[in-house]
Amino acid sequence: MKKITLLFLLAVSTQVNTAERVVRCQVDSNGGESFSGECLFESKQNGSFHIRNADASKPMLKGISDINVYIVEKGVAEVRGLTEDGINSRWGAAHRSEIDRACWVGSDFKVCVW
Repeated sequence: MKKITLLFLLAVSTQVNTAERVVRCQVDSNGGESFSGECLFESKQNGSFHIRNADASKPMLKGISDINVYIVEKGVAEVRGLTEDGINSRWGAAHRSEIDRACWVGSDFKVCVW
């Protein structure tokens, strides 16, 4: 019985996904669009995360409902935006900012979550 309980606890503890919580976000694109305000944040495995506007009636950016930041290695992430049409668009690689560790900076975008 102890072995089964321990295995169950290990399996549960490896699940890193958490419930969404409200945080402050800033998303900028070199195209001039930006979002600044409250968003819903959900952590994923390895420090990856998912954000969307806390106001469900509004997108994060024009045509973009959700943003996913997938950590691929220390200090490097792959960022994707989910369009309102359900298309998972690749934004590209981003590096963790040395100035503000809450920010991920790509060639033409920045995603910050505090």
